[in-house]
Amino acid sequence: MGAINRAPGSGYLPLFYAPMRVGVEVGGTFTDLVAIEDGMIRTAKVPSTPHAPEVGAIAALRAWGGALDQVVELAHGSTVATNAILERKGARVCLLVTQGTRDLLYLQRHNRRYIYDLHYVKPAPVVERKDTFEVAERLDADGAVVMALDEAALAAVLARIKAQKVARYDAIAVAYLNSYANPSHEQRTAALIAEAGIDLPVTLSHEVMPVFREYERYSTTALSAYVQPVISAYLERLESALAQGGFSGHLSVMQSNGGRLPAAAMGRNAISSLFSGPAAGVVGATRQAARSALHDIITLDMGGTSTDVCLVEGGQAQIVAETQVDGLPIKMPGLDIETVGAGGGSIIWVDDGGMLRVGPQSAGAAPGPACYGRGGGLPTITDAHVVRGTMRAGAFLGGAMPIDAKAARAAVAAIAGLLGLAVEAAADAAIRVAESNVVRAIQRLSTERGKDPRGFALVPFGGAGPMQAVRVAEELGLATVVVPPHAGVLSALGLLACDYVHYETQTRRITVRAERMGELRALVDELRGKVMAFFAGLGMRGVRFSVTFEMRYVTQAFEIPVSIDEAQVNAADAVHIRERFDAEHTRHFEFAGAAEQACEIVSVRVGGAVTPAALPAPRLNDEAGGAAGPVEVFEQGKRVRALCVSRGGFSNGACGPMIIEDTTSTVYLPEGWHAHHDAAFNLIIEKAHHQGSSPGQI
Repeated sequence: MGAINRAPGSGYLPLFYAPMRVGVEVGGTFTDLVAIEDGMIRTAKVPSTPHAPEVGAIAALRAWGGALDQVVELAHGSTVATNAILERKGARVCLLVTQGTRDLLYLQRHNRRYIYDLHYVKPAPVVERKDTFEVAERLDADGAVVMALDEAALAAVLARIKAQKVARYDAIAVAYLNSYANPSHEQRTAALIAEAGIDLPVTLSHEVMPVFREYERYSTTALSAYVQPVISAYLERLESALAQGGFSGHLSVMQSNGGRLPAAAMGRNAISSLFSGPAAGVVGATRQAARSALHDIITLDMGGTSTDVCLVEGGQAQIVAETQVDGLPIKMPGLDIETVGAGGGSIIWVDDGGMLRVGPQSAGAAPGPACYGRGGGLPTITDAHVVRGTMRAGAFLGGAMPIDAKAARAAVAAIAGLLGLAVEAAADAAIRVAESNVVRAIQRLSTERGKDPRGFALVPFGGAGPMQAVRVAEELGLATVVVPPHAGVLSALGLLACDYVHYETQTRRITVRAERMGELRALVDELRGKVMAFFAGLGMRGVRFSVTFEMRYVTQAFEIPVSIDEAQVNAADAVHIRERFDAEHTRHFEFAGAAEQACEIVSVRVGGAVTPAALPAPRLNDEAGGAAGPVEVFEQGKRVRALCVSRGGFSNGACGPMIIEDTTSTVYLPEGWHAHHDAAFNLIIEKAHHQGSSPGQI
């Protein structure tokens, strides 16, 4: 049953009259919905359906109860692509590669993800070796033909594939060495596949990501082909279900890079939707924090399955050129998000050494935490919060979803027995372990990269984020925590706030010298033209551009991203580009190369963004809810008497310990911290410098 905000006093938010717009985000445990209807914001939250994610999305729409035929825009994000890779439930792919590189996906790189694991095994590719076919052809690093494509040999390979395709293959991936510099062999291969009458989707590496480093490009191409049929089939089922409900508006899908695309444009971009949910949350948090004039923030998205953190500086999250799923590299621009297994559904366990651990395994949506009453018996962080008292059984999702406190206690008791602790103490210890996992993830994004987290505000969201955010901030030395309105469904709200975004990238080594700036300008203009053509094909105008160079000193084997003002590129200012690179290198590594040490641009990335209609600012309803009264919380090894209030009934200046509830999330305000709502309706939590009021006083 969904938690629906409709009547005044339950989060029904007056805004201004605007066309009906809906955001639906499918998470690992819950599916969230935010609708802007008749000038109001309404929300719904229902359990996800991992076996058929579109069922959960439609259930959220039904829980909302609005008229689909009146919706002009529906923005969507899901974990379908990610789950297809993690669960190995993607398409059956055959891969065509350059002769001599058949084992590349298995050789991978020499580095180990876990250097002290004696039983470490490299991650398994999604394409088996027997499904990888070598093709006689070769290009050099500049794209010159070393060996012409052997079309006769390729025809024999295609005949084998065609003979097996009914029983074996759903898609074909083509990745040849150095095709980023010259795509002619891949293009001819695609033409020959069509001529052979093989009716399968074909993914070409130079179209997916024309960049160097063959292993990463091969991996990205294989993964793209692996998820493409899955995403296409999913979107077809979703669009069909929406059409049956009367929807005829515009459907868009969130990408990993913090922008979205029309669903029709995902035909060759399915791989870009891998981290759509976390990316939408970052955008939503960034936009809402900006309303409180906060532009340097750390986002903390703690949902049911995992926790995602991201550092946002100057209102911009870092875009990285490569991400990973299950240890497999994906050379695709995406937000720099760190993920840890510390969500509400993360399982609590004790390892062989008797140490208390949390995650990364999750109870997910089915069966879910023990307290959900769906057959789950393993203890989770959600169960620990119920036992500890920071989550009230009768208040979950505004009371719409029943919670079995006895089942939660029984599940945690099993862990408590192994540790020789009281049940409440074991629950508290597990939550503190989860908080430590989150702290460590934030440190990897901040202190390990030369950023002092104390200069940032923490913005928690997701159903579990605000419950643990203040203790995380305390551990990191942060002075401010900002909880947005409707924090539990902020990712769905972020979907509607996102720009439409598209990137074009090209590898070309260009030494930063004045005489090569003309070549650089020409490449930027070429990529800019491709971006403009992409949006023109979608009927979109008003494109804003960004330019990023992947740069390094000539002797280095790795690159760092450097954002460059287009005017500096157009001005052929090699000096400015070198200065920007030296500054970025110093920020990352505390030194810059000598003046005589040449630097080079390895890849150029041009991004385009189109901003949709303005999203109304979320506001709290004027009607104050009543206090639920005193509660007892076992926290940090002791029993604490706290006051439980609704967010609508909360009074500014209150001090902890306090539990602040709304229909999508719960905020835990510990002793020594006070809170107030600002003009943007964000809950601003700060360290108390003096005892102006008694703990729990409102």
